[in-house]
Amino acid sequence: MTIEPMSDEEMRRKAVRRAGAKLGFRTHLTVYVIVNLGLAAINLATSGHYLWFLWSAVGWGIGLAAHGATVYLDGSDLRERMIAKELERLRAEARDQR
Repeated sequence: MTIEPMSDEEMRRKAVRRAGAKLGFRTHLTVYVIVNLGLAAINLATSGHYLWFLWSAVGWGIGLAAHGATVYLDGSDLRERMIAKELERLRAEARDQR
């Protein structure tokens, strides 16, 4: 199984996609912080004896962590290997049908 080198255009598309994913995560993180600070302020101003804002912070935080993991943990290598393996399998099937 050989992995074909990427062209400059393919590398650019991949770089644009990765940059977009990172910007998307940063936006998500910013919104998470602003909203949860607001909820904390409302919570502490109205009913400081019960910290209900933590429920949203933890629940949303789990989703945020998953988002960050998909963006920053390099699962793309695994994906690329799986794609290469599938392409090789399809090429072999095509050769066998000739």
